[in-house]
Amino acid sequence: MIDATNDGPVTDAPDHDPAAFTDGQGAPILTAHRAGLLGCRSCGRVWPEDHTTCARCGAKLVPPDRRGLAAVWAWLITGMIFYIPANLLPMMTTQSLGRSTDSTIIGGVLVLLDHGDWFIGGVVFAASVLVPVGKFIAIIWLARMAGKPATVEDAHTRLHIYEVVEFIGRWSMIDVFVVAILAALVQLGFVAAIKPGPAAASFALSVAFTMLSAQSFDPRLIWRGLPLHTRKDH
Repeated sequence: MIDATNDGPVTDAPDHDPAAFTDGQGAPILTAHRAGLLGCRSCGRVWPEDHTTCARCGAKLVPPDRRGLAAVWAWLITGMIFYIPANLLPMMTTQSLGRSTDSTIIGGVLVLLDHGDWFIGGVVFAASVLVPVGKFIAIIWLARMAGKPATVEDAHTRLHIYEVVEFIGRWSMIDVFVVAILAALVQLGFVAAIKPGPAAASFALSVAFTMLSAQSFDPRLIWRGLPLHTRKDH
């Protein structure tokens, strides 16, 4: 069956390669690539390979190309660079009765845990450390595995990981939202005030660049193998 959304399962393996994607009985699976179809990344509709524009949404039809991974790596490395000052610099500055206190991400988590707010501290730690680092690792793995030999199960696993990365991307800005809300609400002049620190901007940029990296990744590459390479048997 042809997957209209992901153009998969898809393979670049030559027609004479007997170890290309197969079903449980060893019979080759009909893919969009073998059927001479090209999937639209905008709406998911598939068209003959000679089409250059999607008649449904008007988007340009572009075949999967591993050279597009260069953009994935560029956005990802930029996001990782900004993630370093996001953890080293203060996330917010608290002013109370003339005294200023700077709080980093990890420092804020430790303060929450010290006050017994384990749930909030855990949420902040997960959103600020586990999720970003997990996304870095997942995108690096997907970019390295794209086009590599794989079975159908391997390809589905990679697709599921890609979908998880896409899903959690919308929750990655929770720290920035919390700081922005506190900075807007807690403005009591000399008594108390909260101001966003330089780490807030770095963290926001890191999240934005990581999301651009994930969006630059073409999931159709998950189903494609390197040309002239023999695939693993199913």
